[in-house]
Amino acid sequence: MNKPAEVVIVGAGIVGAACALELSTEGLRVLVIDEGFPGAGSTGAAMGHIVVMDDSEAQFAITRYSQILWDDMRDQFPASVEFDACGTLWVAIDEEEMREVHRKFHYYRERGVNAEILDSQQVHDAEPHLRAPLAGGLRVPGDSVVYPPCAADFLMQKARALGARVIQGQPVIAIGKGVARLADGTVFAAGFIINAAGQSAPKLSPGINIKPRKGHLVITDRYPNFLHHQVVELSYLKSAHSFTADSVAFNVQPRKTGQILIGSSRQYGSENSFVDESILSRMLRRAFEYMPDLNFLSAIRVWTGFRPATPDKLPLIGPSPHDPSVLVAAGHEGLGITTSLATAKLICAQILGQRPAIPIQPYLPSRQMAAEAHV
Repeated sequence: MNKPAEVVIVGAGIVGAACALELSTEGLRVLVIDEGFPGAGSTGAAMGHIVVMDDSEAQFAITRYSQILWDDMRDQFPASVEFDACGTLWVAIDEEEMREVHRKFHYYRERGVNAEILDSQQVHDAEPHLRAPLAGGLRVPGDSVVYPPCAADFLMQKARALGARVIQGQPVIAIGKGVARLADGTVFAAGFIINAAGQSAPKLSPGINIKPRKGHLVITDRYPNFLHHQVVELSYLKSAHSFTADSVAFNVQPRKTGQILIGSSRQYGSENSFVDESILSRMLRRAFEYMPDLNFLSAIRVWTGFRPATPDKLPLIGPSPHDPSVLVAAGHEGLGITTSLATAKLICAQILGQRPAIPIQPYLPSRQMAAEAHV
């Protein structure tokens, strides 16, 4: 007979899978429950960019920490994970954006992240299909790409090999006080419940502020060597910061298969998964403005997904303010792939009473309650 779990994880996306592996590695008995199959939600719809970001010191800390963890694991990945150390090329269209290039360059270099400023000709040499001339860009060679569903599956399979159990196709309808209750009436007890349910996390932990943010992606047929870096416009950051208006930005990713993944869009208040033709058209027009030759490639699939977003663009990692037996690991928005491994480390440190590698305070769910108290 199976021993009772010490930790129940609700959600088998990449964050839940990373938590399962980290906790199983530490010798804890882990049970993962998901209403679908592992990686079926936001993870399965994601781009898979492993990127250092600098919106805030807290965002930099968790993305950089997690990137190091990904790099440490890279030699273990099977070919299916499609790990590609392609780097990121942030491109600037004018002198104003070049000032942002210089700011990011100095910020990264001061914190030990390799980066280089490219002039207009160097940008063209790096990515010949970009429109010319552009003002310049910033290359961050340490960034990389993975294929999210297979990356999540890899983490979960490693957790299973260490004894983690997985139940799929079973919705969890309630958690709290050391108990997870399934829709069929089954109850699982554990010392800790981890809410890694992504955009569904608020249904299980009322009071946390996570909202779904819809996005569109397009993938092309195979065109080897068409694209060499993940290429992102500097204005992408403005798009990511908009919490009211729908927005699009140029963001393209090379895949190991030779395919090109084209993004990105952001919508609030749209809770259906249908492709929005107007948003899709805007997104592709933006992509063609930066990389005109994309217009001549064949697209083979279009899909949408939902990013679980928080108002301050930082994930919720830590005890629920209402129930210390529940740990939240959700709200990663577009950085869930990047930050999954660091999230697992932070969750594990809290369960085991260890000191985390980076300060946990910026990510605690209780900060939302403090923010509401000051409104």
